[in-house]
Amino acid sequence: MFATFLIGLREGLEAALVVGILVAYLKRLDRRDVLPRLWTGVGAAVLLALAIGAVLTFGAYALTFQGQEIIGGTLSLVTVAMVTWMIFWMRKAGRTMKATLHGGVDRALEAGTVWALVLVGFVSVAREGVETTLLLWSMVQSFGDAPSAILGAALGLVVAVLAGWLLARGAVRLDLSRFFTWTGGFLVIIAAGVLAYAISDLQEAGVVPGPFTSAAPLDASGAVLVGWAGLPFGWAFDVSSAIRPDSALAVLLQATVGFMPRMSWIQVIAWALYLLVVGTLFVRGLRRPASRAAAPSDSPSTAAGAASGAPVAGEHAARVASPTATPEGAS
Repeated sequence: MFATFLIGLREGLEAALVVGILVAYLKRLDRRDVLPRLWTGVGAAVLLALAIGAVLTFGAYALTFQGQEIIGGTLSLVTVAMVTWMIFWMRKAGRTMKATLHGGVDRALEAGTVWALVLVGFVSVAREGVETTLLLWSMVQSFGDAPSAILGAALGLVVAVLAGWLLARGAVRLDLSRFFTWTGGFLVIIAAGVLAYAISDLQEAGVVPGPFTSAAPLDASGAVLVGWAGLPFGWAFDVSSAIRPDSALAVLLQATVGFMPRMSWIQVIAWALYLLVVGTLFVRGLRRPASRAAAPSDSPSTAAGAASGAPVAGEHAARVASPTATPEGAS
C-alpha cells in the first residue's frame, strides 16, 4: 500500500502541476472561456488511462496461463522502460516545462479551433496517466491483485490532486526539486523490482530460460539446483521456508526493493545490473547540478544564495515547476 501510495502521489502530482500551469496561464491571459476545452482534454486523458487499466485487467482472463504470463512480462518490461525514461526526462525537462506548456497553449489559441486546446490538455496529461496505469498494473499483478495496493494508489492520487490545488492557490509551498529527487530514487528501486518480476513471468511462460524450462540444472532427485550450482538458469536462492511468499514481510520487501523469497539467477543479475547502471546514472546526475550550484558565479543573486547556503538550483527548479511562478523569459 505504501509503495503504490508513493507512486500515485508522485505521478498524480506531476499531472496536477501540468494542469495547474495550463489553467493559471489561461487565467492570466483572461481566456477563462476556453477552460472547458482544456478540461475536456484532461478528462479524455483520464478516461484513456482507466480504459487501458480495464483492458489489461479483464482482457487477461480470456488468455491462457502462458499468454497471461507473456503479456504481463512484456508490459512490465515496457513499464520499466517508461519509468526509466520518465525519471531522467523529468530532470532534463523540468526547467523548461512551463515554457513548453505555454508555447503549446499559445499555438492552440492561435489555431482558433476547439480541438487544438483539447489536444493540449489530453497530451499533457495522457503520458502521466498511461505511465501510472502500466506501473500500478504491473505492481498489482506482482502482489496478486491485493486490494491494499489499489487503495494505496487511489489515496496517493487524491493527496496529489489536493497538493496540486493548494500549490496553485499559493496556500502551501513545496520544494518540488527535492520531492522529485527523492521519489525518483525510490522509483529506480521500484523499477528494478518490476524488471525482476517481468523476468519471472517470462521464465514461467518459457520465453526466457530458467527454472521452469528444460535449461534448468537439476540434481539427482530432479529438483532445480539452488545457489552457485544453479548458475545461470537455476535458483539463485530459496528462502521460502523462512519467509512465506504470501506473508506481509514478503509483500513489503517485494514492494520496496523487489526482493522475492525465491529468485532465479537471471532475475538477480537483471535486478543488480539495473540498479548499478541506472542508479549510478541517477546519482551522477544529482552531483552535477550540486557542483554547478556550488561553483562561483558573477551573478549577484546567485552569489547571495550561495553565501546564505540556499539551494539555488533547487529553488529554480521549484519556481519553474510551480503553477504560480513567472514563466522563463517573461518580464
